[in-house]
Amino acid sequence: MLFKARALDSLETDVSKEIERLRADLTYAGRQPKRWYGLLRRNTFARLVQGSNTIEGYNVTKDDAVAAVQGEEPIEPKDEAWMAVSGYRAAMTLVLQKAEDRYFSYAAELLKSLHYIMIGYDLSKNPGLWRPGPIYVRNDATGEQVYEGPPADTVDELIRELIGEMNAEDPAVPRLVQAALAHLNLVMIHPFTDGNGRMGRCLQTLVLARGGVVEPIFSSIEEYLGRNTRAYYEVLAEVGNGAWHPERDCRPWIRFCLTAHYRQAVTHLRRTREIQKLWDELENLTKRDGLPERSVAALADAALGYKVRNPTYRNAADVTDAVAGNDLRALVRAGLLEPHGEKRGRYYSATSRILQIRTRTAEPKGVPNPFTEPHVLSKRGENLVLPGVEGLTT
Repeated sequence: MLFKARALDSLETDVSKEIERLRADLTYAGRQPKRWYGLLRRNTFARLVQGSNTIEGYNVTKDDAVAAVQGEEPIEPKDEAWMAVSGYRAAMTLVLQKAEDRYFSYAAELLKSLHYIMIGYDLSKNPGLWRPGPIYVRNDATGEQVYEGPPADTVDELIRELIGEMNAEDPAVPRLVQAALAHLNLVMIHPFTDGNGRMGRCLQTLVLARGGVVEPIFSSIEEYLGRNTRAYYEVLAEVGNGAWHPERDCRPWIRFCLTAHYRQAVTHLRRTREIQKLWDELENLTKRDGLPERSVAALADAALGYKVRNPTYRNAADVTDAVAGNDLRALVRAGLLEPHGEKRGRYYSATSRILQIRTRTAEPKGVPNPFTEPHVLSKRGENLVLPGVEGLTT
């Protein structure tokens, strides 16, 4: 027996419909030929990878998250957090590939392979294998046991049941709910020695990707979960009630995930509008200053608070090392970038001229909860700005 979803009530149905409308807007935006889209896509993927690992205590800077996504060397020295982020990026890359596989089917071996890719850097955690014995989850702050997984000898059978349900893809169950249930059941089965949370989030994104929910990087809620970790753990604890209880009502979890999708989608639309305005202003600036149009990529990164390095800019602008170096030096001479460090450690940040443009093009942040403030569902995404409300803020 697995956790099952009950039929959506009227409010849940309304929220789901609004998420679909927001998805349609995101899909339209993603199909337009915009020069800034690659930057938005990269940054979104980096936030996804960073957010999912932050939940587990693996903290890296947003610059290193971008480096991991692009296969570059990190700014900070390599450590376990870097290996965890790199492993998650590799697993998610496989997820994106599988989204387009015409011959795809869910399988236990796929889950084991994704797990090995994620944490294969530490063989003591049994990467790619079901856990050999009992498992307990404890509150790091108090040491209290908050969850006990089902017996190890039931894991294989439970996973096979889960795989069977995912392959069946009941059309009566909305895709967002299917994905949430896959996440919930895998986390509650807790089939691995370590990395169960990351695997649950990865599996949720895979289910979404297979359903064509916008694009995988836009449909994922890892960033939201990383910014709302306490609420994430609380709702899992509420539904799980300390042990394997698939008979319990998982409606709180479904609503939590729908809220996450709603807030994430509204945030992506805001970011899309912001980067369009930012890019337009930076293009005008480079034209006035006689700078290469391609250098807007470096200025946009700096405006958004990233450390601009030669490899990062070289990748974004698709130029050689020498051309990248010349462009960056020209931006320094123009008073648009400020250099820091030397040689391999050298990076560039935005000057006040660029930061002023970013301030002008930014929009108010904060997204309401559609379940506690359902009136917002009739206002559409472009009007949903409530400063101070918990949500995604950057």
